[in-house]
Amino acid sequence: MSLGSVAPPLLTRRLTLLLVAAFGALSGFYLLVSVVPLYAAGAGGGDFGAGLATGAMMLSTVLTELAVPRLLAGLGHRTTFGFGLVLLGVPALALILAQATTLILVVSLVRGAGLGIVVVVGSALAAELVPGRRRAEGLALYGVVVGVPAVVGLPAGIWLSERFGFTPVFAVAGAVALAPLVVLPALPAKPGERGRPGSVVGAFRTRGLARPTVIFTAITFGAGVFATFLPIAVPAETRGPAAVALLVQALTMSAARFAAGRFGDRRGSGPLLVPAVLVSAAGAALALWLDSPLATIAGMALFGAGFGAAQNVTLTLMIERAGNADHGPTSALWNLAYDAGFGIGAVGVGLVAEPFGYLTGFALTAAVLAGALLPAVADRRERTA
Repeated sequence: MSLGSVAPPLLTRRLTLLLVAAFGALSGFYLLVSVVPLYAAGAGGGDFGAGLATGAMMLSTVLTELAVPRLLAGLGHRTTFGFGLVLLGVPALALILAQATTLILVVSLVRGAGLGIVVVVGSALAAELVPGRRRAEGLALYGVVVGVPAVVGLPAGIWLSERFGFTPVFAVAGAVALAPLVVLPALPAKPGERGRPGSVVGAFRTRGLARPTVIFTAITFGAGVFATFLPIAVPAETRGPAAVALLVQALTMSAARFAAGRFGDRRGSGPLLVPAVLVSAAGAALALWLDSPLATIAGMALFGAGFGAAQNVTLTLMIERAGNADHGPTSALWNLAYDAGFGIGAVGVGLVAEPFGYLTGFALTAAVLAGALLPAVADRRERTA
């Protein structure tokens, strides 16, 4: 092998510290995702207050993601990321004293803003720090690392709150989210010189970015539906297998995301776009057999694999197609597609399932994912023309 063909090292010091920082920030976030609604319900908000806490947080996340490119242009990566860590960590500590529903909602809004900042800046920094020849694999590694807190943090938060009460969980979540401030000085203060900073709308209008955005929004639509409704849509006697199915989905998602990154650096990410959508749609279709635990688990395994591959493929394609543009708006657009699709899926299918049943809602989900094949095929044809 010639020296020119040797791949540059992937885990540089800065990238490693970014992974540590992002892992800590999102661990602090996911520890409280299910705990805060429980706290709000017990504080007098009831089921409505519990749902409102989550809804307020996600709304704040989406709105903040739109503003992050401007924050990056004015403050730079390091300061903006630090601001996000503070918005995630300090309000978690404030929950120890916030026992009124209104205060809990305010905390949720602030933490949602912190999440919006951290996920956008983290993705942008990952794209900035990984070597160009290993970008797909580097972004996949980043995705796997930030995905672990979701798998571990959600059940851990519930377990800790039941065993030790809410206050210790709030303290741990706040401390874990603030801990990455220690490594902040090692992260880049400003992005490389890439021209004038853009906006999310400008990124969407960039040639080649709209289709991956639409496709990824459709797939995250399915993720929102299954995460929200699968445990309650299946018969009561199969609730256990439904939990197993969601765990299997998380595992296949992480494995497929990393595998897609390795493939993408060797043969390009574009060829994986249509297969990712196909596998996701097949998994959603298989999940229509709600009375079959085997079909549920197999369906979520397929959906998780397609979802994980799509995460890496769409982000890599968007970063590559943005060229020398600032990565901030592209990262914001991708994260906005993630959160918006997730939220629209949960709310939209909830509205459909109420009068028509969960089977109809899941059929709609499968149809949305199948519909994503149209822009995926069009993108492939344009790419190979």
